[in-house]
Amino acid sequence: MTDSSAKKISLTGIKPTGSLHLGNYLGAIKPGVEMINSGDYDCFYFIADYHSLITVHDPKVLKEYSYEVAASWLALGLDPSKATLYRQSDIPEILELSWILNCFTVKGLMNRAHAYKAAVQENNEHERDPDHGVNMGLYSYPILMAADILFLKSNMVPVGADQLQHIEIARDIAQVFNHHYGEVFTLPEGVVHKEQAIVPGLDGRKMSKSYGNTIPLFLTEKKLKKTINKIVTDSTPPEEPKDPNDSLIFDIYKLFANADEIKELDAWYRKGIGWGEAKAELFKVVNRQLEAPREIYNELMSDKKKIDLILEEGAQKVRPRAQDFLNQVKQTVGIN
Repeated sequence: MTDSSAKKISLTGIKPTGSLHLGNYLGAIKPGVEMINSGDYDCFYFIADYHSLITVHDPKVLKEYSYEVAASWLALGLDPSKATLYRQSDIPEILELSWILNCFTVKGLMNRAHAYKAAVQENNEHERDPDHGVNMGLYSYPILMAADILFLKSNMVPVGADQLQHIEIARDIAQVFNHHYGEVFTLPEGVVHKEQAIVPGLDGRKMSKSYGNTIPLFLTEKKLKKTINKIVTDSTPPEEPKDPNDSLIFDIYKLFANADEIKELDAWYRKGIGWGEAKAELFKVVNRQLEAPREIYNELMSDKKKIDLILEEGAQKVRPRAQDFLNQVKQTVGIN
C-alpha cells in the first residue's frame, strides 16, 4: 500500500457559472477521477464559488450552480473516501493568502492574462473603453487561482490546454516569493491529456458556456439527442464519401467511443454516411457513458443534504492544512 504522505498532491477546481458540459467532463473531471483511481495522488477538488462572483450575481443561481458542480463530480466517479471535495468559500485562508500573493505579482502579468486580454479585445472591436465591464475580480482572478493552487502545496493540476497559463502564472508568483524568502511555495505542474486537450463545441469552436455552443452533461436523453442534432454540418449528400478527419461529429465521437467503434465509423464515413446517421451514432456513445451518472446526479440534486455533508467533511480536512500553511507564510513575511 502506498504511503499517502509520499503521494503527490493533485488539485483542480471548476467555477459554478452554469451547467457543466462535455468539455468540463473530458477536460477536468475525467482526468481528475483517473488520478484518484490510480492511487498515486492525494487528490483535492473544489467548487470555485468565489471565482464565479465575477459574473454570477444572483445568490440563488450561484448556490444552485455550486450544487450542480459538486453533484457532477460525485456522479462521475469522485469517491469522497479516496479524494477531498470542498467549497472554495469554506476555506477563508485562501483569500488571505491571495492578498499576500497580490503583493508579489507585477501588474504586467495580469495584463497578459487570457481572460482580461479577451475582454479588452472585444471592447476594442466594439469601439468601447478597453476596460468597459471589466471588474477587478476578472482582472486579478489568476492571483486567487494561484492561491487556490499554492495553499495546498499542489504538485499536479489537471487542466485543459487553454488553462495552462494559470499554472504558469501561479509558478511565476511562487518563484518571486521564493526568491525573497526561500523555498516556501511548491511549484505546480499543469497536467493536460493531449488527446482531450480541446473539446469542440456545436459550432466547431472550443466548447464553452461563453460561446453558447455546449452539450450539457445531464440533459434527459431526449434533450441530449436534440442538442447533438444541432452540431453544424455541411450539405454533402449522404451517399458521398466523407473524410472523418474533417468532421466535427467524428472529433467528438472519438472522445467517447472505443477503438473498434472508431474504426467502424471511420469506414462508414469513407463509403458514405448521412449526417443524421453520424449524429445518431454520436448520441449512442455519449448517452452510454452518461446514462448511469445521470441517475446518480438526479438523486443527489433531489437530496442536497448529502452534498452538504460531503462538502463539510472536505472543508474539515482542508482547513487545518490551510491554517497551518497560512501561518507559516505570514511568519515568513513578518506578520504574526
